[in-house]
Amino acid sequence: MATSTTAPDADRREPRAGSPVRGPARRPRGPRRSLLPYLLLAPAVVLELAIHVIPMVVGVWMSLLELTQFHIRDWSTAPFIGLENYRATLDLNSAAGKELLHSFWITLAYSLLSVGFAWLLGISAAVVLQRPFRGRAILRALFLTPYALPVYAAVITWSFLLQRDTGLVNHVLVDQLGLMDERPFWLIGDNSFWSLLVVSVWRNWPFAFLCLMAGLQNVPGELYEAAAIDGAGFWRRLRSVTLPMLRPVNLVLLLVLFLWTFNDFNTPFVLFGGSAPEQADLISIHIYRSSFKTWDFGSGSAMSVALLLFLLVVSAAYLLITNRRRDDHA
Repeated sequence: MATSTTAPDADRREPRAGSPVRGPARRPRGPRRSLLPYLLLAPAVVLELAIHVIPMVVGVWMSLLELTQFHIRDWSTAPFIGLENYRATLDLNSAAGKELLHSFWITLAYSLLSVGFAWLLGISAAVVLQRPFRGRAILRALFLTPYALPVYAAVITWSFLLQRDTGLVNHVLVDQLGLMDERPFWLIGDNSFWSLLVVSVWRNWPFAFLCLMAGLQNVPGELYEAAAIDGAGFWRRLRSVTLPMLRPVNLVLLLVLFLWTFNDFNTPFVLFGGSAPEQADLISIHIYRSSFKTWDFGSGSAMSVALLLFLLVVSAAYLLITNRRRDDHA
C-alpha cells in the first residue's frame, strides 16, 4: 500500500520568477497616524472648552469677587471676598436667602409637575400610536410640532393667546363658552404659575413622546401576544409589559426632562417679558434679575454655582438609586 507524505509547507506556493515577494501588510506608522485621533477630537474639545468649561471657570471666579456695577468695566479692581457671596445668598434668615428659597420651591414644584405631565402625555400618545391605523403618520407629525417650533416663536404665540383683553383663551372661555363671568389675568397673580406650567408641558411632552415611541419599537410583539393569551387586559399589559420594557428609556428621559425644566430660562423670560411674577419666579429668572437688574454679578454667579452643585448632587443620587434598583432586580 503506497503512502504519500507532504511537507509541512507543501501548500505554500513558491513565488514565480520575476514576481515581487509580498510580505505581511504593515500598518502605517508615523506622526500622521498617531495625530489623527487628536485632530478629529480637536474641534469638539475646543467647542466644549469655549462653551462650557471656560464660562464655568469664569463664573466660579466671579462668585468670589464683589463684582458690582462699579467694577464691571475692569474686573481687576473688584475686591476678592472669598465665600462671602455664598454666605449672603444662602443665609435663609436674610431677605436674599428667603427670596432664593422661595424661588427654589417654586422651581421644584414647576419642574416636578411639568416632567410628570409631559411624561404622562408622552406615554399615552406613544401607546395609542403604537398600532398602525389610517392617519397615524399625520398624528405623529402634529404631535411633534411643538418640539420642532423655535422656542421664542412658540412662547410669544402663547403670550398673545393668554392676554386678558385680546387673548384667544379668554375669548373662548368667556365669550364663546361662558365658563367664566370675568376675564382672568393669566400672566400675573396666581394664574401665572399655571400658565407657565401649561406652556412648559406643551413644549416638552413631544420630546417624551418621541423617546417613548422609539422605545416601544424595541418591545417584541410576542410579549403582548403571550400576555393576551394569558387573559391580561390593556392595563395589565401596560403595567406588566410596556412599563418594564421602557424602564431604561424612562430612567434617562426623566432625568433629562428634570434638568431641562429646572434650568429653563427661555420660557418664563419670553412669556413674562423678563420680570416674572412672584408666583412664577423661577430660580433662573431670579438669578438673571439679581445679576442684570441689580448689577450684582458676584451674587448672581454664587447662585449659579450653587444651582450647578445642587443639580450635580441630584443627578448623582438619581443615577445611584436607579442603578442599585436595577442590580437588585437583576
